[in-house]
This record gives sequence, C-alpha cells and structure tokens, in this order.
Amino acid sequence: MDEAKTAKLSLKDVFKVFGDRPEKAMTQLRSGKSKTEIHKDTGCTIGVDGASFEIMDGEIFVIMGLSGSGKSTLLRLLNRLIEPTSGVIAVDGRDITKMSKRELIDLRRRDMSMVFQSFALLPNRTVLNNAAFGLEVAGMAEAERHERAMKALTAVGLEPYAQSMPEQLSGGMKQRVGLARALANEPTILLMDEAFSALDPLIRTEMQDELIRLQSENSRTIIFVSHDLDEAMRIGDRICIMQHGKVVQVGTPDEIVSKPANDYVRSFFKNVDVSHVFSAGDVARKTLLTIIDRQGVAAASALEQMETTGRDIAVIVGRDRSYHGMISQDSLIEKVKNKSPHPYREAFLSDIVPIDASEPLSNVLGRVAESRWPVPVVDEKNRYVGAISKSALLETLDRAG
Repeated sequence: MDEAKTAKLSLKDVFKVFGDRPEKAMTQLRSGKSKTEIHKDTGCTIGVDGASFEIMDGEIFVIMGLSGSGKSTLLRLLNRLIEPTSGVIAVDGRDITKMSKRELIDLRRRDMSMVFQSFALLPNRTVLNNAAFGLEVAGMAEAERHERAMKALTAVGLEPYAQSMPEQLSGGMKQRVGLARALANEPTILLMDEAFSALDPLIRTEMQDELIRLQSENSRTIIFVSHDLDEAMRIGDRICIMQHGKVVQVGTPDEIVSKPANDYVRSFFKNVDVSHVFSAGDVARKTLLTIIDRQGVAAASALEQMETTGRDIAVIVGRDRSYHGMISQDSLIEKVKNKSPHPYREAFLSDIVPIDASEPLSNVLGRVAESRWPVPVVDEKNRYVGAISKSALLETLDRAG
C-alpha cells in the first residue's frame, strides 16, 4: 500500500452475536468456550469474532471466505445495517457505533452507498429515475437529482438509456444502473455485496473492468464482498480472508499467495495461476550494476566499474533514478573506440524495452524467456525498479508453487 494513504475505516475488536442472549455468549466466548458450546448453551451464533483491521483511503478491499464465514455480516456492520455487539468501527476517525440515528443517516447519505447482488430496480420507473431514487428519498429537488443521476449514468456508459425501462435492459446493464444509483450519491465509501455474482462470466468480467476504470477516474474506498477467488485477485488491492467469523489474514494478493496464514487460506490459492497474481514489480530485483549518467563521468569509468565487478551489462539511470537504458561491455567499448560524443546513449541495447512495474507477470513471461539479458522494470514515472532475469522468474514461480 502507498505509505501516504491514511485509514478510511478502522475496526477494533468488532463482534457480532446473533441471538437473544448476546451478553452471556460474549462472556463465554471470552472465557474460551467454543462456538459450538456457546450455541448449545445460549442459542447464539457468533457472526463476527473480534475483527480488527484498517481499510485505507482509496483502496479496493475485498472480503472473501466460504459460505457462512461472516463476510456479508462484516460488510453490513460497516454502515450499521447490522448492529455490532461490541467493538469500534471508525470512519474518518469517528466511531459510528456511538452515532445517533440522525448522525448515522447523515453519514450514509453523505459518505456511503451500497450495491447488492440483486439489481433491485423499480420496474415502473425509467433508468434515470431508478438512478435518482436514493436522492429522491433524501429529499433532493428533481432538477438536481436528475443532473447527478445523469452524471452517474454517463460514468457507467448508460446515458443513452436514461429514458428506457428496466425490462428493456440486459442483466449487465441493470447492474450498471444499480452501480449508477450508488454513485449518484457521490459517496467516498462504496460497499458492494456479491455485486457481480448473478451475472454470467463474460459480463461479470466486463463489470470488474468497469469498476477498475471508474476507480482510476475517481478514486473512492471500495469494500467488495466476494466468494470468487479470481474476482478477488483481479480487482483487490488487498484481500481479507474470513473463516468461521474470524479474520484470518489481510494482505495484498501476492502476499497471501506467497505466505498464506494457514491451511484454510492455502486451500483457496492452491490452484491459482500465480502469473496472473504477481506483477513485474513484484519479481524485479536490483541485482544489476547501475551507473548514474551525469556530466563529467566518462565512459571509461563505466567500463572500469563493469570490469571490476565482473558484470557484462549495466543499467544507466539519471540522478532521479529515471531509467535511461541498458548497456553491455561490448556495446560501450565499440562506441568508445569510435569516439562517439554520447557513448552511453549510443551504446544502449536497442532490443531491450523496459516493462511497466504494474504489468501482470503473465504478460511478460515470453519477453523474459526470449531475452538474452534481464529485462528492466520501471514505475509509472519511468524510475528504475529493478530487472527480471530468467532465474528470478523461475524462483518466484517455484516459491509460489
């Protein structure tokens, strides 16, 4: 995660007990009794068991687990659609468990929207009026709510269908209306409960792409519940794995694949194609010789460094670590002999093209395999991140496997 980001939501020791005797159930839980024993004695079920973690501002945070793991319950605790039994749930530093009903309503209208698995469109209303429905309930004037709803429909590509009726739309289009209705509120937090699971696989992938596109254009904090591993890996900045109401691991997709917390987590990922999980930046290593290209440093100095360290190649970078190119001893010697005025630049290996750090590993396997040299990797500002060699690639795939 970006170190500059701050926590948008923070959970500390959050519990949810379903049943008529939650206090007794909590006492027994804290004394070490099993959930089976607690249910037998009190009739209560532990829905969420001591959840503590932070969700960062602007990230897509996916909550996943098997059926009954508590993932949807946890999501609904975040806006108090379900009341927590105990614990702290803070939004921008404010504990929502202590908010009055009026404060909670204001928070939901101002900061939170929710998208459900079912489209829940009103059949007798146009697409525009469906998208504007939440704003209408909030008492917003017609002209303003239509303007905001139309803006949301445009964002999801449905502006031409504003006057259509729901029955005229495909399943994917209906879910886009549901998403537009949530976006019309201009929330800073978007809660999505199995939002795409009712769609067929092709449309589901399109909606995932749409969500990522919308996030790139207008970043908000998205908490997305899913039981689908591929979906979680595809859209999640971080993933929270739940088991029997407990949060057992939170991490980036590659962290969880590389270091699963237990066998339960490991079982989720045992058949995952890690080439679709890791990015080029995850595999890049700073093992190559780097030479700073600055005025007054002769090519002879670079050759001496390469010979001293026994390196055949070197990466040339600027003072700001920006990537300039890659040279070999042979290419640089040739330019020095020819008295080239710019030996570094003219010695760059023309067949070496850097890879973007965010590029999925699956897209670079062929390039690394076919390249004579390690392939350099750069970030979005063209700064040198490292290089991927064949051995580093094989090591990563073997370690993940």
